Amino acid sequence: MKPTIAITAGDINGVGYEVIIKTLAHPHIVEVCRPVVYGNLKVLKQHMARLDNELRNTTFELIKNAADAKDGKLSIINCYADDTPVCFGEVTHEAGAASLAALERACRDIKDGLCQALVTAPINKENIQSDTFRFTGHTEYLNDQFGSPSGEALMMMVSDVMRVALVCNHTPIAKVPQAITEERILSKLTTLNLSLINDFLVRKPRIAVLALNPHAGDHGLVGVEEQEIIKPAIRRANDDGILAFGPYSADGFFGAGEYVHYDAVLAMYHDQGLIPFKTLDMSGVNYTAGLPVVRTSPDHGTAYDRAGKNSADAQSFAHALFTAVDILRNRDITAEINRDPLVIPERVEKNDRPQGKFFVPKEEL
Repeated sequence: MKPTIAITAGDINGVGYEVIIKTLAHPHIVEVCRPVVYGNLKVLKQHMARLDNELRNTTFELIKNAADAKDGKLSIINCYADDTPVCFGEVTHEAGAASLAALERACRDIKDGLCQALVTAPINKENIQSDTFRFTGHTEYLNDQFGSPSGEALMMMVSDVMRVALVCNHTPIAKVPQAITEERILSKLTTLNLSLINDFLVRKPRIAVLALNPHAGDHGLVGVEEQEIIKPAIRRANDDGILAFGPYSADGFFGAGEYVHYDAVLAMYHDQGLIPFKTLDMSGVNYTAGLPVVRTSPDHGTAYDRAGKNSADAQSFAHALFTAVDILRNRDITAEINRDPLVIPERVEKNDRPQGKFFVPKEEL
């Protein structure tokens, strides 16, 4: 059975709708999932009117409930009023309220089992703030909504070039040193290791850990966090069977291309990891690891300067959608691999089995 993917439209004044339309116009999308956009049909059509003629013919079916989504169809659920004003490239209160309404509805439907994964278009972290949203981004909000077994979800950037995870997500630089603790690093390494195994099918992940200070602290001359916090956390991770290495000085690590020898990199703070990641590949995916639900997004923001100009590149959003589908499949495969062979599973129909190159039904062998 194809998974139903909840797609939130994000800030209506940014490029969210544009990259969604461009991605869903691809005919192969409906072959791998049932896409359901959480936004507004009339607002979507305002964005569509500014796109190329062939994209304007993309058809969306208005539904009231995600359970009504059909195979082979693009669906949309109205989450805010038809007259919500679209002001391309502007920061407005109405756009923030609309993006939050779509996100809240999608999360409710995922909790109710109506959708299997969430793909989010970019929000504006300022105008979305409200009595129910007091967070610095999607990652923190979704951690609050769904909860991580480790206590804190992990922000991970994923591409064909590398995977980069963060100890501190949207922490101000001035507060980063206080946020770097041995327990937090160990928690992030544990979550990252499990995600690489369960979500990306890496059987024995190798994880590089970056230093906080220049030159990895120069044995305490530049900073002591490497000696007193990061190295002890790595040793404890090793004791738990996690193949973590470092800490490595970030400039030399990326400059020498050392990342190619590891399955993932754990950076201490946002820009330390995301600047090299986006320099190497701007079509990557932001993945929230450690949650019971699958959530991905493009690795760019609202891009107000491109809104309404038919100039947004949808490659990152398309990668986010396909990555969500892949991770759902990988989790099924992992569950099948780890299933107790002495327990006879309930009978399932052929269409309900995980499909893909890693799974071949017995009758087709």
